[in-house]
Amino acid sequence: MTRTIRKLFASARGLQRALNVFGPYLGAGITVRHLAPDFSEAIVEMKLHWYNTNYVGTHFGGSLYSMTDPMYMLLLMNRLGNEYIVWDKAASIDFLKPGKGKVTAHFVLSDEVVENIKTQTANGDKVLPEWAVDVLDESGEIVARVHKTLYVRRKRPS
Repeated sequence: MTRTIRKLFASARGLQRALNVFGPYLGAGITVRHLAPDFSEAIVEMKLHWYNTNYVGTHFGGSLYSMTDPMYMLLLMNRLGNEYIVWDKAASIDFLKPGKGKVTAHFVLSDEVVENIKTQTANGDKVLPEWAVDVLDESGEIVARVHKTLYVRRKRPS
C-alpha cells in the first residue's frame, strides 16, 4: 500500500496536488504554490481566514507551524529516493510578530546539501541535518522562524 501511494505522488505535480487536498493543509487554508519538478524547492502560503485565526485575530500558531511541517522531509525523500530512511526528528518555532494577511514560506534544498548527506550516510551512518525556514508576511517581514531537524540513514541491503 505505501509503495503504491509513493508511486502516485512520485512527481512533483502529483505531490503538490495531493498536499493541496491533504486534510491538515486544506483545513488550515494552506496552499503549496510551487513545488520544483526536481524537488529542490517549494513555496507554501496561507491566507488569513476566520478558521485559521487565534483569539486575537492573527494567524493561529499551529497553522503557521503546519505550513512548514512536512516540506523538508518530503523534498529530501524525493531527492534521495527509496534507498534512504528520512524522518522528521525535531522541530521548534519562534514566533517573532503577529501574522496577518497572507504568509509565505520558501524551502530550498540545494544539490550541495543532498550530496553532503549522501556522503555522510554512505557507510550506513545516520545524519541529522538541520534547517531554518522563515514564515514571511506580505511585506517580507519575518512572522515566525521554524527550525527543523531530520533523521537520515541509508537503508541496509536486504
